[in-house]
Amino acid sequence: MRRLPVCGFTLIELMIVVAIIAILAAIAIPSYMDYVTRSKLSEAYNALSAYRVSMEQYYQDNRTYDKGSACGVAVAASTYTYFTVACAPASGSSAGEAYTATATGKTGTPVADFTFQIDNNNNRQTTATPAGWGTAPIDCWVMRKGGGCQ
Repeated sequence: MRRLPVCGFTLIELMIVVAIIAILAAIAIPSYMDYVTRSKLSEAYNALSAYRVSMEQYYQDNRTYDKGSACGVAVAASTYTYFTVACAPASGSSAGEAYTATATGKTGTPVADFTFQIDNNNNRQTTATPAGWGTAPIDCWVMRKGGGCQ
């Protein structure tokens, strides 16, 4: 009686393949999540840049940035998915001549620990970041882990 050759995989071979896939996933998933977080940060950059343009238009029309005790341009609370944008006019001797707009990451989102600012002089600052993204405050808008800036 003649035996046919055995075809297939042993349990050890399958376990090696599973281990290789697990190692690749352990490397790829964190990198992918950082990439997704970076894509969500662009909402803050765009929001603050657009807000600054609106404030400059307001200033051209009114020769001041403020409107009573608030900034001249209001931001709707539901406008953005990942960030809340707010503005604070300068107080003191330069009242009406300066402001600071802030984009703060919403709680429960991947960008919850980020806070970005822009002022009337177009000075950009990152005032809060999660671990690994640089040491805040940074005089630019952080774009990637390690503190890479725009």
